[in-house]
Amino acid sequence: MLEFSPLLLLLLPIVAFLYASVGHGGASGYLALMSVFSFPIAVMKPTALVLNILVSGISFYFYFREKQFDWKLFYPFAIASIPFSFLGGILTIETHVYKIILATVLIVAVLRLLGAFGKERIELKPVNLPLALVIGAVIGFLSGLIGIGGGIILSPVILLLGWGNMKQTAAVSALFILVNSVSGLFGFVSKGGILPAAAVPVIALAVIGGIAGGYFGSKKFNTLTLRNVLAVVLGIAIFKLYTT
Repeated sequence: MLEFSPLLLLLLPIVAFLYASVGHGGASGYLALMSVFSFPIAVMKPTALVLNILVSGISFYFYFREKQFDWKLFYPFAIASIPFSFLGGILTIETHVYKIILATVLIVAVLRLLGAFGKERIELKPVNLPLALVIGAVIGFLSGLIGIGGGIILSPVILLLGWGNMKQTAAVSALFILVNSVSGLFGFVSKGGILPAAAVPVIALAVIGGIAGGYFGSKKFNTLTLRNVLAVVLGIAIFKLYTT
């Protein structure tokens, strides 16, 4: 039976709020929190995927409603990522390898939250289809393998390559995370994996935070302070993953 710390229950909807506000599902944040509070890895992966599906779906709805979604920017990444995410979801890796991969992804997340990749270009470039397919496949595989949606990696890539602005990137990332997480979860379940019933309270809190984040994020809500707080939480998780 999982035991939930009051601090965890307080931080979880904040994490969901923050990530949904920028078009993300929040898996890297959920995994960081679950790592800090010593959740077993068998629980972390499926729980993060389910939370990702719900929160990214909510976020996408709000951004789509604001007409920020660009199908041409989305589909090259998606068609390559979905099958590779399923493949990653099937695979099981050693605990220490999982921790190293997750910690590395969290470092990218911290840099993203601190604005290292957050500058959008004034003049956008057309998407390079072959490169987008390769990027989608790599991110999809990694997403399914460790239980994330991949948006935390895709967003800085789109911005750095100048293929989309901030709002377009958020909308595309949200749907990208949704389809990857569904594919990864199917892969996990196909190998006999199950979602612990005890994770239901966590899911409910994340949905509440996701609804608020998706609404305010799509309306240009400023989340700078929360980003900095979450960056600290992720930093603690990175330290814990590398030292345990």
